[in-house]
Amino acid sequence: MEWGVGNGNLAACFLDRLQELDQEQRIFPRITYRCIEREPVLLEQAKANPDLGKHRDRVTFEPVSIEDLSACPDGSIDRIICNELWSELPTKLILRKGGEIHEEQLRPNLNEKRLADFPDWTQFIEAFGQQDIESLHALPSFLEDLVWEREYRPVETKTFPFRRTVADFLKDIDEEVLVPYNVGACQSIKEAKRLLATNAIGFSSFDAGTVDPRVLNDPEKPCYTVQGGQFSFMVNFQLMQDVARHLDIHTGVIESQRDFVGRSLSTNVLSVMDLLASHPLPPEGQAWELEALILRTLEALNRTYVSPYQRHIDFPLSESTPAHERAALEDLVHSLPPHGVPDTIAYLTESEIWKAMPDLQKLGYDSEGIKDMLQLPPQPVDYTHMFFSSNGS
Repeated sequence: MEWGVGNGNLAACFLDRLQELDQEQRIFPRITYRCIEREPVLLEQAKANPDLGKHRDRVTFEPVSIEDLSACPDGSIDRIICNELWSELPTKLILRKGGEIHEEQLRPNLNEKRLADFPDWTQFIEAFGQQDIESLHALPSFLEDLVWEREYRPVETKTFPFRRTVADFLKDIDEEVLVPYNVGACQSIKEAKRLLATNAIGFSSFDAGTVDPRVLNDPEKPCYTVQGGQFSFMVNFQLMQDVARHLDIHTGVIESQRDFVGRSLSTNVLSVMDLLASHPLPPEGQAWELEALILRTLEALNRTYVSPYQRHIDFPLSESTPAHERAALEDLVHSLPPHGVPDTIAYLTESEIWKAMPDLQKLGYDSEGIKDMLQLPPQPVDYTHMFFSSNGS
């Protein structure tokens, strides 16, 4: 079962690779891959994914959220993958003040410079409050001009799931320091434990967050980001760990995603984005210049890199790309081989990087800078993997 299946690429890659490895047909014919996705548009994208379409007899598509999996029997799932979903689930921003727990309340308002574009303000407010998408579509674009006003109100903790665990966690956080309480993610741990079969492989969540108490106690930490009016919250993995213990789950692993990949492959790894960050002179001008470096880096890597997956990379170019550059870069995108690096967030092993080093050096990369990047510890807020199995280990 995959929670938040998105466009279905992960499911397609998993099933392709499993089918290729299972030469004796002992496992693949018995697999059912359950795609859970609450967003209808994304679920339709997954259904239309041609790579996933090859496995339709192995796949189910379920238009539900992970808070509504009651139709799935206890102990019926062998593996659960939750990829970049926890940060999108309902989250409260809370702090401790004078012995009480306060919650940050966010209220959207519009930048006053845009008010003239909305002569019927009452109509706009009513459409916004009622989530009347058709009426809002007829109005000028406004999401990028929303201003989020904050206030803090004491809350009745009896309404909190895992309220004692949350209260105990806050005792180690300084007063008036805001921290994320990922309510939906915490509740999903309980659901995952219910769903996992005896001796199941287990549950894995991958998301951006931190388990470091020093970061959580930092009043300047980034609790969330906003893109196009959509909030994405940092995952409080320390609290997630406390909730797992409350549920009598002794978490097997909380580690950076990079460490997880490296440990699984028994080598050091870097993502393509990490590699780009090691470039001593990255472009600082137009967005298209950075895109050009990314594409030429992929081209250099693909001269020696061979992926076990067959996938054409999706790389839309910025509108600001000059016409005389666009044609060449579009040709470069089309020329990238299907067995090349599958995505800009894909991981590369140390040996794969060194094989490509002569071509990378032609683009200005420095071997010492890459060595330093390979030795860097995880960032304070990083992509993180949390795992537990059905027996609580």
